[in-house]
Amino acid sequence: MTADNDDFKGYRSPTLDLLQAQSAPVWSLATLHTTRGDFSGLILPRSVTADADHIVLKLDTGYNIGVRHDKVQRITVHGRKEAKYQIPERAFPHDPKKPRVKLLGTGGTIASRLDYRTGAVIPAFSPGELYGSVPELADVCNMETEKLYGVFSENMGPEEWMGTARAIAAEIEKGVAGIVVGHGTDTMHHTAAALSFMLQDLPVPVVMVGSQRSSDRPSSDAAINLINATRTAATSDIAEVMVCMFGPTSDQYGLLHRGTRVRKMHSSYRSTFRTLSDIPLGRVDLTGVTPYRDDYRRRRSERKVDLKAVFDDRVSLVYYYPAMKPDIIDSLIDNGYKGIIIAGTGLGHVNKPLYPALDRARTAGVHVYMTVQTMWGYVQMYVYETGRELMGLGVIPAANMLPEVAYVKLGWALGQSQDHDEVRRLMLTPVNGEITDREPHDGYLVLQGGSPEVAEFISSHWK
Repeated sequence: MTADNDDFKGYRSPTLDLLQAQSAPVWSLATLHTTRGDFSGLILPRSVTADADHIVLKLDTGYNIGVRHDKVQRITVHGRKEAKYQIPERAFPHDPKKPRVKLLGTGGTIASRLDYRTGAVIPAFSPGELYGSVPELADVCNMETEKLYGVFSENMGPEEWMGTARAIAAEIEKGVAGIVVGHGTDTMHHTAAALSFMLQDLPVPVVMVGSQRSSDRPSSDAAINLINATRTAATSDIAEVMVCMFGPTSDQYGLLHRGTRVRKMHSSYRSTFRTLSDIPLGRVDLTGVTPYRDDYRRRRSERKVDLKAVFDDRVSLVYYYPAMKPDIIDSLIDNGYKGIIIAGTGLGHVNKPLYPALDRARTAGVHVYMTVQTMWGYVQMYVYETGRELMGLGVIPAANMLPEVAYVKLGWALGQSQDHDEVRRLMLTPVNGEITDREPHDGYLVLQGGSPEVAEFISSHWK
């Protein structure tokens, strides 16, 4: 067979030579007879950045494997089936009895497909294609969609945060019952914090949702997460910015995390999001939303939102590490940064060599706040000499704000004022749970307060 880029997309010799000799182009339904047994499936295009030694085969289970060319004895081709990873858009059925929910798309795995040219998951599904693939959404609400952005979450930043906040405020004023924001999981907790500060006194739920595994994978959590988020936006009484993702690793229910107390805690686990130093707002399943606490902001009929979509991006988050040199802080000052969040050790400490740089930051008018890199617990800078010395250098303890949340809040505060007293007031005045009076007994690590399996475990071990 004549070599053709369309027939053997991405393959190079020696694997290309094998496929040509066996007349097995890309998209062939084939069995690879190897020294380790037979493997049947669909021959996929090879990533242009990958090695030249493997054939990529999609098995009937939906998973992909790589088979080394020198292990293949022969290939039997059974047919051809070119994969089309596009879902036709469907007109969403309208029911006047159901609430109206707006889905705002920003990108991420919940709205994605696999690009076999590069082997990457890319933002590609429009919101219409997405809900066209999840017909259960029509049982919950009347959904309208708008694609705000089409980026991976690492490319979401202050401009996108402010744009998303303005779009949400506009939709709420138009009378929607709730908002769903599709977002990549990697920086979802940053955006959740930003929206929590930029959108205050919300009258309806704003629910952020993503997926750890793309829609083409059998273990994808995209559809279930989206259904749970939509049900929360349409029916929940909790009028706050929330993150809705898997609770347990199964699809039993989703947890609703407050936007200022949530963090992604695992790179690939489906139940990756956790509420830190607190318990989640509640859970959601097929029966509806079950609150875990009663201090949440309630849904209201009014349409007004206190919109403060501002951000000064001259802010940095610095994780302290042993033997850190002062030039890290000096470089931020020299480059015109106006705010620094430090994630310190223990109760909020850094080493003494940083002291001159911190003193210089104070003199230069840089706002410096201390958080703890332990994630759980409070900054306590009065306990040890180091903490008291740091406060003497102008470093301000930020209670139990999470480092990323403190970073977002400082940028938001500096977007409103450069005055030290006013910035300090904004930083240390709780807006929506980013600072709490105390850490609940069941708010640490896996004890997610009220989760059925946790309650069962506790009842069976502590009677």
